[in-house]
Amino acid sequence: MVGYIGRKSLVSINHILNLFAFTYKISLLILKKPVVGRAVVRRAVIEQIYFTGVQALPIVIPIALIIGSLFIIQFSKVSSQYDLGKITIILIVRELGPIVTALLVILRSATAVTIEISYMNVLNETESIEMAGIDPMRIICLPRLVGITSAMLCLFIIFDLVAIVGGYCLIWMITYVNMGNLLVQIGKAITTSDIIVGLVKALCFGITITVVSLYYGFDIKKNITYIPMNTAKASIECFLYCLVINIFISAVFYL
Repeated sequence: MVGYIGRKSLVSINHILNLFAFTYKISLLILKKPVVGRAVVRRAVIEQIYFTGVQALPIVIPIALIIGSLFIIQFSKVSSQYDLGKITIILIVRELGPIVTALLVILRSATAVTIEISYMNVLNETESIEMAGIDPMRIICLPRLVGITSAMLCLFIIFDLVAIVGGYCLIWMITYVNMGNLLVQIGKAITTSDIIVGLVKALCFGITITVVSLYYGFDIKKNITYIPMNTAKASIECFLYCLVINIFISAVFYL
């Protein structure tokens, strides 16, 4: 049993180190300016932002409205005992906003990226790119890292605004719940550190989701039957890492 736990621990540590090395390798490409191929990379980044960010809005906005309105309704009942504005900032801006946005990006974009890269490997498209003298890391990985991370930041901001402002307006229009001066309380309660924490979490989540999805996509070589299994592993691992990062960042800033 001890030997089994030891071997599993070594495998897990090696896997995490591989992910860090993969992240470092992709990050180096941001600092290098290629002589050719900039237009292709720029177009791929825009396409990834459109898929991950713009096309996800019909999903993100209704979920943000539901979460924001339900939250405000529930806590408005105890507003005399607690600072509703401060609670809204803590739960929505700091915690729920980043993690719910990350979950939506995982379900929609992470799975798509893993499947796409897997099929490119199985169908030898990656080898074709290499034979053409093009670095697959630049043409495949870099646009997805920049695109998904940028879309993640934008979706986080949209989620928070819709959940707070949209939820407030929705409740005001269709119910008779007394919310008091909620928006004024939120304006007084929010601080620079609250905004920074949310943005840092969204940035880390975007990078983590992209790297894990790409890593599991490149892990598929020839066997197409492993694609569903690796896609499921990538999704679960992305969500697990996001939870760990969420707890770690909250502990660093607020404990």
